[in-house]
Amino acid sequence: MLKINKQDALNYHSQEPAGKIEVIPTKPVSTQLDLALAYSPGVAEPCKAIAENPDDVYKYTAKGNLVAVISNGTAVLGLGNIGPAASKPVMEGKGVLFKKFAGIDCFDIEIDATDPDEFIKIVKSLEPTFGGINLEDIKAPECFRIETELREKMNIPLMHDDQHGTAIITSAALLNALEIVGKKIDEVQLVVSGAGAAAVSCLRLYLALGLKKENVVVFDKDGLIHERRTNLAPIQMQFATNRPVNNLEEAMEGADVFLGLSAANVLPAGLLLRMAPNPIVFALANPDPEVSYQLAMATRDDLIMATGRSDHPNQVNNVLGFPYIFRGALDVRATEINEAMKLAAVHALAELSKEPVPEMVNKAYGDNTLAFGRTYLIPKPLDPRLITSISPAVAKAAMESGVAKAPIEDWTAYEDQLRARLGVNQKLMNRITSAARANPKRVVFAEADNYKILKAAQILRDEGIANPILLGPQEKIETIARENSLDLEGCEIINILKQDAKRDEYAAILYGKRQRRGMTLYEGRRLMRERNYFAAMMVETGEADACITGLTKDYGKSIIPSLQVIGTEEGVRRVASMYIIQHKKGPYFFADTTVNINPTAEEMVEIIGLTARAVRFFDTEPRIAVISYSNFGSNAGPLPEKTRKATELAKARFPNLLIDGEMQANVALSPQLLQEHYGFSPLAEKGANALVFPNVESGNIAYKVLQEIGGAEVIGPVLMGMNKPVHILQLGASVREIVNMAAIAVVDAQMGSKAL
Repeated sequence: MLKINKQDALNYHSQEPAGKIEVIPTKPVSTQLDLALAYSPGVAEPCKAIAENPDDVYKYTAKGNLVAVISNGTAVLGLGNIGPAASKPVMEGKGVLFKKFAGIDCFDIEIDATDPDEFIKIVKSLEPTFGGINLEDIKAPECFRIETELREKMNIPLMHDDQHGTAIITSAALLNALEIVGKKIDEVQLVVSGAGAAAVSCLRLYLALGLKKENVVVFDKDGLIHERRTNLAPIQMQFATNRPVNNLEEAMEGADVFLGLSAANVLPAGLLLRMAPNPIVFALANPDPEVSYQLAMATRDDLIMATGRSDHPNQVNNVLGFPYIFRGALDVRATEINEAMKLAAVHALAELSKEPVPEMVNKAYGDNTLAFGRTYLIPKPLDPRLITSISPAVAKAAMESGVAKAPIEDWTAYEDQLRARLGVNQKLMNRITSAARANPKRVVFAEADNYKILKAAQILRDEGIANPILLGPQEKIETIARENSLDLEGCEIINILKQDAKRDEYAAILYGKRQRRGMTLYEGRRLMRERNYFAAMMVETGEADACITGLTKDYGKSIIPSLQVIGTEEGVRRVASMYIIQHKKGPYFFADTTVNINPTAEEMVEIIGLTARAVRFFDTEPRIAVISYSNFGSNAGPLPEKTRKATELAKARFPNLLIDGEMQANVALSPQLLQEHYGFSPLAEKGANALVFPNVESGNIAYKVLQEIGGAEVIGPVLMGMNKPVHILQLGASVREIVNMAAIAVVDAQMGSKAL
């Protein structure tokens, strides 16, 4: 008879608290014991624990990461009251966005109830199941009462996204637009077309940001909202005006901002000419705005405009808000989403817009010119930084406003967790970039007349990771920067062809190093006209701290100048390279993958030693497997014999190093296989985290396969054994890879010789 241990049952159902994990693991259900733990009889233990302490529901179930998207289908998109069944595709789509952008599990619930009391009762009854409630597509004015009463009655975060999502996104856009045109929110005149849920919520949030109510004029389908209107809810009537305005034409005279949340083509383009200088128009009716974007922009060239469409600049898209707002609220177990949390999201979104746009976003939208300004007021929906900008801001606001039941203490770990929920493990590089920021060094880029290098340089400078030195024709570099909206202020630009005296000085040094290896002074002068040689000599003479090259040339041509100018560190006969494989299971290290074509067993020992030191450089204790197609003598042949000999020699040379081989890669990485079949191996407990390959072919193929289809991010190659920091990029490396390599080079330079 199968016996169930109480603690095993609790452990099986346990969900780790926010900030302490990367992802909630999938529970195994492959054995009789697994089934008994998942359901009867083991499931009784967490049930009893929760009955005794209701808060344990967050500990033993997935409630803390589960949101319901709930609608009655009375105001679906621009389709109106089409009913709950017809609204289901929208709700399912929203669930996809929750999961995609914030790692939040989601159920959509369509309720056949239009009576507010009935709707409120049904939703309130769902509180034991969900960690948060996203109300969606409920018509006004009922939505105001529904949300207000549910917020009062429930103790989990709840938000009607049609109201508050739009308000938050437009608030961020408005703050940035006003900054660009030099106007203050408490002085602007605002005209609003629409008085539904979104419009009212926008106005309420704008007031919280400083807008004056007396500066607002609102129109709905029946005309101006004034104090004599009797067909509106009190929440709408709070924006009634007593100003002597009769129609939209009169209201637009001298207006600074127009906000449209109504219907297509209700704003004649000619009325834009009545607005104040540098007018701001948010025409958000979908799919067709209150005034055509093309027509509006043709009418006034000083206009800043946003729409709800993705084919125009400044798209107001609620996906910029709700996934990350709920993520932050769930992670501190907020009892509500309050005004402080909404305002925190507004300011986080507005500030993120001013930071350099990641290259992956440029690629996704086919535009290298994205930068804060009139056509870029808010980030793009595919910006991966949204989750680490908005969610922590919301979580902090929840804590500061007293509605958080599970405060976060380690914010760095929390940001790592957020990235991991999206399948990105950044802990290792976060440590490196943090260390680099503590003491940024001068990094010279030999190929600076390239957009990717310049984009990386801007990021490195803006984030305080490094002080870039850019080699190349200044006019060409400045042209590339201007065409791609890059700001290179603070980056030193050197055209080496205009540095005659410095080239002669460097040529003499190179001649002194290599005169007995066939180099003449004339040859030295010729080589110093090449930027790779000049960059290497800057590092050698201390005029730069590290060098990055290799983006546009193959590895061999890129490394030779550094080997001739800087050379290897004392005692190292040959350099080697290592790639870092960033996987959701953690970092792995592959060597040698680019330099040594077919090393001997003795040469492999040097590679093993360099690899062990490099892994420790990344704050990881190395567990090294020497890789072959054989497991501990199971196959004969020159390659298994070489790797077996290399392992024996390495164990003798590095007696304190955790190393074993020869073994196949899958065995090396699987503690289960090692324990089951090779329990004698010192790697059996945890498996290997560093693989040393027998030749460059196997290592190169392995990392490239993982990079393309293995769901891993690859960083490198990290050059090991140089006398000073030099790193060679992959041919065609991405901007992110360049930034990562520069951060590694900075920390390498900080640590001095023999760091890598």
